Amino acid sequence: MATPPQASPGEPNTDKKSPMTPAPPTISPGAPRFTPPNLQQDQIASPSIKNPIMLSPENGVKTGSPVPHLSTPPGPPVFTSPVRPAAVPFRTSPATPQPVAFSSGSSLPTSSPPHFPNGSAELQQQPPGATEESMPAGESPCVLFSAHKLLKHKKLANVPSLGFGVLVSPGRETSTGPQVIHRDPHRCHNCGAYSNLYSNILIGSGQWQCVICQNLNGSEGEYIASSKEELRNFPELSSPLVDFIQTGNKRPSFVPVTDSRTSAPVVLVIDECLDDAHLQHLQSSLHAFVDSVPPATRIGIILYGSTVSVYDFTEESIASADVISGGTSPTQETLKGLIYGTGIYLSPMHASKQVAHLIFSSLRPYKLNVPEVSRDRCLGTAVEVAMAIIQGPSVDMSRGVVKRPGGNSRIIVCAGGPNTYGPGFVPHSYTHPNYPHREKTAIKWMEQLGREAHQHNIVVDILCAGTCPVRVPVLQPLANASGGVLVLHDDFGEAFGVNLQRASARAAGSHGLLEIRCSDDILVTQVVGPGEEANIDTHETFKNDMAVSIQMLSVEETQCFSISMQNKHDIKSDFVFFQFAIQYSNVYQADIARVITIRLPTVDSVSAYLQSVQDEVAAVIIAKRTLLQAKSYSDAIDMQTTIDERVKDIASKFGSQVPKSKLYRFPKEISLLPELLFHLRRGPLLGSIVGHEDERSVLRNLFLNASFDLSLRMIAPRCLMHREGGTFEELPAYDLAMQSDTAVVLDHGTDVFIWLGAELAADEGRSAAALAACRTLAEELSELRFPAPRILAFKEGSSQARYFVSRLIPAHKDPPYEQEARFPQLRTLTIEQRTKLKSSFIHFDDPSFCEWIRGLKAVPPEPI
Repeated sequence: MATPPQASPGEPNTDKKSPMTPAPPTISPGAPRFTPPNLQQDQIASPSIKNPIMLSPENGVKTGSPVPHLSTPPGPPVFTSPVRPAAVPFRTSPATPQPVAFSSGSSLPTSSPPHFPNGSAELQQQPPGATEESMPAGESPCVLFSAHKLLKHKKLANVPSLGFGVLVSPGRETSTGPQVIHRDPHRCHNCGAYSNLYSNILIGSGQWQCVICQNLNGSEGEYIASSKEELRNFPELSSPLVDFIQTGNKRPSFVPVTDSRTSAPVVLVIDECLDDAHLQHLQSSLHAFVDSVPPATRIGIILYGSTVSVYDFTEESIASADVISGGTSPTQETLKGLIYGTGIYLSPMHASKQVAHLIFSSLRPYKLNVPEVSRDRCLGTAVEVAMAIIQGPSVDMSRGVVKRPGGNSRIIVCAGGPNTYGPGFVPHSYTHPNYPHREKTAIKWMEQLGREAHQHNIVVDILCAGTCPVRVPVLQPLANASGGVLVLHDDFGEAFGVNLQRASARAAGSHGLLEIRCSDDILVTQVVGPGEEANIDTHETFKNDMAVSIQMLSVEETQCFSISMQNKHDIKSDFVFFQFAIQYSNVYQADIARVITIRLPTVDSVSAYLQSVQDEVAAVIIAKRTLLQAKSYSDAIDMQTTIDERVKDIASKFGSQVPKSKLYRFPKEISLLPELLFHLRRGPLLGSIVGHEDERSVLRNLFLNASFDLSLRMIAPRCLMHREGGTFEELPAYDLAMQSDTAVVLDHGTDVFIWLGAELAADEGRSAAALAACRTLAEELSELRFPAPRILAFKEGSSQARYFVSRLIPAHKDPPYEQEARFPQLRTLTIEQRTKLKSSFIHFDDPSFCEWIRGLKAVPPEPI
């Protein structure tokens, strides 16, 4: 999944059992990354965001309709909790940056117009008049730049500590939706770029000039118009974001069909080596899952231990399964006997709900006296069988015909321990003399299995739970290579059940290709995200196509690519152009080409550039580039030092020196950036908050592919204090929020914590009301997020409260005037309350933000 910088066993038996009776992790490899050929890489990234946004649950996947919450245990009643803005002058933490403002001026990208053989006809720039309507302020766009202006001077623009980049979310939906065009696009014959709202049009002949290479192209007369106003009737010439529905489909007699006809199957691959307590939680989650699945969705159920049991939906009164040996990969003869037999292994939920419930109720706990880690689990073989079942042919139970799914099919592995048996196995114990070699072999085998799954448009998600180590380095490549995720849970309870539902419900496109084209002044230096370099023979190429092409492993709203860029030379033009083209097949079997074109102005002024920097976007890009190198705990410690050096360099390159001092003032235009990076260096991604390297590894892999919203929350937590009347006030994530008479919600992306002060907890009535309100807010904040976070509630002074305290900046060590400047809510407290708050803190050595920044020979930036 990673591309270097130069990129350019015996035959199983089959028998029937009816009913069914009883019969993981060090460092994860880095997430997929791609670096284009012949490019230089630096070790740093980019810049940020300014405008606050209202509280919104849209922090992750959108599935079209809300995914029902897990039915057990029941949550509090759903209500919308109003959120009060933070006290002035502290800015609320936005969830999404402002989209780029598109100017309506017209200009050719070249200094002199090209010569046209047909005489004196003039090129007409189509003004982007519809841009503001297409992308209103406050909307979450698919493309977020680290700055809305570019520096013309190469030396300053390419300062690696700040840099320049963009976050691209190919599958993200916008509130108004893109303009849809039911015809083939017009593309530049020279470089392959698409016509767009910035293209200059020769209205007499319909020719258009490419903004990327300035080549003149024909439009087969389509763009012939009497005036430039007429051109606004073409969506691609009036909107920066358009979706082309391709008419030249690969399949003959192509007719788009409804979701119920093309529902991609979901196959559950379930660990049967669980103890009774874990199994009871898992059964509850599985029953709730069955009740949540849409009626048209086809499901399959497979259990694995030392054998693989494939459940047959033809039996309506008993749980019946075909059993395959798990010690070796199944032979073609075995699979043919299974697939072409009389059993039905994939069935729509409306026809098999009762059977599914019966199967899950029949599960029994592991009976042998064998430690969890030493139990035989043939996870690899089970996934191979699941892939064969999906590829079919499989008889549709309701009509008796074979149907091919749209989008990606999905395998969801419910694992309670490592793969210790069959292909891709690792020994039970780390002390095994051959463990390093076996682990290396297993990692390679799992990655290859993931690639095979991807080739067949199958995504493998691995949901792990329990206390047994699952050997994350072995399982992570399987999920990564197929385009899926690996998530760790404390148990098979609520959070696991919610993720099981959301994993199956999220829509995934297939055959994804991302093409990045920029003006000749710009060089793409690195791409981080869920993809790999695309082979030339997999997509259409053009004579002088310099696009960076990335094969996407799947196309989902929860994903994001971080793209770093540099100036090739000093820029002389007033604008630079960027075009992102995403081609994929959606769940309705339609081929889509989404085209996003953006023009950014260039400036000489450093101050003007810094004012356009989007702090939060910049922080996410910097974090993704940094985490890419943190493949182990020791690497993570090194990256903390890299963060320190980065902040020092930004202060010295873009800040001003304090008179008669060696200190530098951090630029006021990007005052939020260092605090975000401080959260990054001490948080779970780079710090020591998370205890086990497996957990850190899973978090890092998740972060490298995550959407902007989730990435931001994983870097910097969002702090909300409960107020009387059920409202919440957003405050800086400082330990000064730990006031004994209040309740606080802290959203840290993959975890949401509810902290109850001791004074509040002593009042049973107020405490219950506050806890219910906080719980509801936590669920609303993460309602559409995938993976769903665990939600933990605890009281002040409890052992679990350390999870909460460790994520807050220890501002109690700062002098009172600095505390009030950065945490204005303190001014509302009485002297007695402030004294009580001060006495509640325990001394420890972690520096505050201000202490840290001064230690870097810089003056802390003024709060906004």
